[in-house]
Amino acid sequence: MHPDLSPPVQSFILHFGEMGSRWGINRTVGQIYALLYISPRPLCADDIVDALGVSRSNVSMSLRELQSWNLVLLRHLPDDRRDFFTTPDDVWEILRTLAEGRKRREIDPTLTFLREALMEPPANEAEAHAQAKMRDMHALIEQLTGWYDDVKTLETERLATLLALGARVTKLLETKDKIVALGSSKRNGRKT
Repeated sequence: MHPDLSPPVQSFILHFGEMGSRWGINRTVGQIYALLYISPRPLCADDIVDALGVSRSNVSMSLRELQSWNLVLLRHLPDDRRDFFTTPDDVWEILRTLAEGRKRREIDPTLTFLREALMEPPANEAEAHAQAKMRDMHALIEQLTGWYDDVKTLETERLATLLALGARVTKLLETKDKIVALGSSKRNGRKT
């Protein structure tokens, strides 16, 4: 890594490389993304090679991968023919892009598989049992993706507010349940 990068910046880049390998992406892809994210200016491939000490071909392949996920933005600078790269400034936009990509790569194929598996008539009791379990899983994933589809369209401010509510949502739901139970018992002529 280039010595001009401060120790905290180096640690951040190395951490993202480690996390990237845990998320199933190449370590260099994670490091390049971290470098682009914290860089105050767009970087060209040569800048990335110099900063990280990795090969030009590795940088090129990693940038193509990041572009395919819509995680980096291509920029052109005046009087420079090279391609420069940066990331969106809005971390919420980055989060939405990551979530959408993971949904498309991991969740959607699972839903497709489950739909197809549930269309087959079970041949015996064991298959009927397995299909019942798959149906439960399918229903849960459908419910979660429906919630995700609703949430992803929220404005950033509303989404941040929703996340900040945290456990207060649970308390609100518990209060609603108590009010509904109280109303139900009064309708039935019972005291609580």
